[in-house]
Amino acid sequence: MAGTRVPGFSPSVNGLRFPNAFPKGPLLHVAGIPIGNASNGICGGMAFAARDLFEAGLPPPADTSPPAPGTPLFGYLVRRLFASFDLPLGPIRYLLWMVLPKGNRFGIHGVAWRTIRHHWPRIRSDLDRGILPPLGLVRARGNPMELGRNHQVLAFGYDLDETSASLAVHVYDPNRPGDDSVALRLSLADPDRPTPIEYEGGEYPVFGFFRTGYSRPDADAVRRVGVTPG
Repeated sequence: MAGTRVPGFSPSVNGLRFPNAFPKGPLLHVAGIPIGNASNGICGGMAFAARDLFEAGLPPPADTSPPAPGTPLFGYLVRRLFASFDLPLGPIRYLLWMVLPKGNRFGIHGVAWRTIRHHWPRIRSDLDRGILPPLGLVRARGNPMELGRNHQVLAFGYDLDETSASLAVHVYDPNRPGDDSVALRLSLADPDRPTPIEYEGGEYPVFGFFRTGYSRPDADAVRRVGVTPG
């Protein structure tokens, strides 16, 4: 059995204490035009913020309810959400994975192969070095109008049975505040075929996952926007 945890991190201690459940309303206004809808979730911003705070040596804010629009914390989460989109290529990757076959077909690598062969080694390398990699979970198939069904979490450890090739990737899920038990579970044995992924963290199935690009905030950004120890 191989495995690791990022030292000092657990969702119950370092994850944000409120759920990813925001009331309907714009994420921001640009030239007076409302952009986005907070009720669709700010999971990427929350996952990034959890890593930001951990790497800055700060505990999460004391809030147990989602911050209201107009507050420094809400604005911070929205900015980190847009950073998590990794524009312009981030949404294109989600859309591509939504239409790829589950297993390899006609010489095209499916989502299982891309998850297991391409992204899992990068995720494992991060975790082995004590780095928290954000993950994009592909939870929609085919219909581009369901792009918002996809989800983002933050990995903090893994367990790998090298004999059976059974893998569990442990994650902080913004939809499950305080829950240390959430994990992605799958077999690495045959990436050429569709590979079921068990996930306790949501109502939608997970077809595949990838390591998203993380961009660091300005060194003082967390404190400047009022995200201070609770």
